[in-house]
Amino acid sequence: MLIFPAIDLKDGRCVRLRQGRANESVVYGEDPVAQARAWQEQGAKYLHVVDLDGAFKGAPVHTELIAAMTKAVTIPVQVGGGLRDRADAACLIEAGVKRLIYGTRAVTDPEMLAGLVKEFSDAIAVGIDARNGRVQVRGWVETTGISANELGRRMADLGVRTIIYTDTARDGMLKGVNAAAVDAMCAAVSCEVIAAGGVSTAMDVKALRGLDRPNMVGAIVGKALYEGHTTLAELHQACG
Repeated sequence: MLIFPAIDLKDGRCVRLRQGRANESVVYGEDPVAQARAWQEQGAKYLHVVDLDGAFKGAPVHTELIAAMTKAVTIPVQVGGGLRDRADAACLIEAGVKRLIYGTRAVTDPEMLAGLVKEFSDAIAVGIDARNGRVQVRGWVETTGISANELGRRMADLGVRTIIYTDTARDGMLKGVNAAAVDAMCAAVSCEVIAAGGVSTAMDVKALRGLDRPNMVGAIVGKALYEGHTTLAELHQACG
């Protein structure tokens, strides 16, 4: 398993939201580039970056800042938030991003997404954000009637190789990972799954490892790291 420290960008700063609510943000740093370097120095092997302003706007906002972040580190960076079309993909890949996370488009335009997967292969991932098992889109402000696991199966059938599965009810709450939901997603798809939402301690990482799913490959951690509830070293040790 890989641990992905999260850097969420809002107004050019590092923040974390509670359950994705824009009006419940906490600023953890004024310099995302420095934060990217810090996570690498602490042993991160991969970074997870979210353009929150882009997610709410429906188009990338922080492309230049993200380019500066990718240049500041030698580890790969995956980015989500507001990605809607091929132009967004091409621009961010040019900026040095390794993997692009599409969310809303997986629901609204799967044919377009299939084209991106065909062109960019494993550089395209899909973020499935769900509350009570139902997919949320447009920065988590809209809840659909689509089952998270069903969407996962559809994406796997399109050739998507990586799914980032987030339990939005647990995101930023420090109440533990929804291991049962992650297990169900891993069982539903053949592609790799990265878990997010509530991962707060080494015990959460051990719970994910304990699922014994070969396609459970990583976990995204944000608030717990920023507030000192755990460290990258502790989480890496729990990965085994």
